[in-house]
Amino acid sequence: MKAVFSLLLSSTLVSAGASVYKKRVTGEDLDTGHRWHVAGTDLGIPYVLENGSIGFLFGDTFGTQWPDDGIEWRSPVMLRSAVHPGEEDGIIFDSAAGVAGDGLAPEIMHNGHTGSDGAGATEYSVIPNDGISFPETGEQFVSYMSIQDWTAPWKTNYAGLARSTDGNTFTRLDTKWQNNPENTDPFQMWTLQRDGDYVYAFSVRSGRQPGPMMLQRVPWQKIADQSAYEGWGWNGTTWAWGREPSAILEGNFGEPSVRKLSGGTWAMVYLNLDTLSIVSRTAKGPDEVWSDEKVQVTFEEEPNLYGGFIHPWSTSEENDLHIMVSKWTRDDAGRSTAYHVSQYVGTL
Repeated sequence: MKAVFSLLLSSTLVSAGASVYKKRVTGEDLDTGHRWHVAGTDLGIPYVLENGSIGFLFGDTFGTQWPDDGIEWRSPVMLRSAVHPGEEDGIIFDSAAGVAGDGLAPEIMHNGHTGSDGAGATEYSVIPNDGISFPETGEQFVSYMSIQDWTAPWKTNYAGLARSTDGNTFTRLDTKWQNNPENTDPFQMWTLQRDGDYVYAFSVRSGRQPGPMMLQRVPWQKIADQSAYEGWGWNGTTWAWGREPSAILEGNFGEPSVRKLSGGTWAMVYLNLDTLSIVSRTAKGPDEVWSDEKVQVTFEEEPNLYGGFIHPWSTSEENDLHIMVSKWTRDDAGRSTAYHVSQYVGTL
């Protein structure tokens, strides 16, 4: 089970961000717990499925609201929704991957659970980074992290891709970006966005560490071909594709989330570990200059917050930004007091 990073509330933090709380979307007392045993969980990364609805990828998930108990531990898990997040009742889930009706939502791919990843590495858990689908072929791909150790800053074995043709079960591929012994490889936590013929992949280090954010792209038909990826690189004079990736941003990044919104604006959201806030940026394109950070949710509003994943039906024309925010708090004895995902609504 992942260790919660220790965050101390600072008087320098702003008290409120641009986003406002709309609702809690997971919990033992909600449909997610009653119907699919998704009670205690985190992340909830939304992406468009091949049929046009939305899949939400959750990380370490349990059958009770308290992860300490370890009951029905699995990851990743996917819930689905066809309801627009801007509706009055917000996000409502209607099904779970791998379940025909109600019942325990299973892992959608192999997870070592302190055993083997199936290819020789010791694996504690598997955590989703992002998902993407291709309606032309009916395929879905999930980017994931193979977790070696949850001790902060947590370490991955590698980042990989898993493929599905039925939307319920995913097969882990040999397409992997290995971490290094120093745990500093900048291609471990990914977010994916297609635009035309290319999928753009933004990535940072594992463990929510300081470091660079990198940008690569790959023809969408070749997403599983590691040799087809090309970097966005700086040679000291100009930026160009086909080079070794250069840092497009430097920071203390949590998991990045990037989506191209209707209207053409590109939006990015992540946890800034220096300010302990969920922040956003915008750009005119994936390889354009990104704006300064805009604070969306602060630590004061959601203690021990993390994540910040953009719902792809957010819009730039109406300037509404729907993001999924995780919270994991503990009492003085180390017992969990909250472990869930909430929907926030903000502006770009």
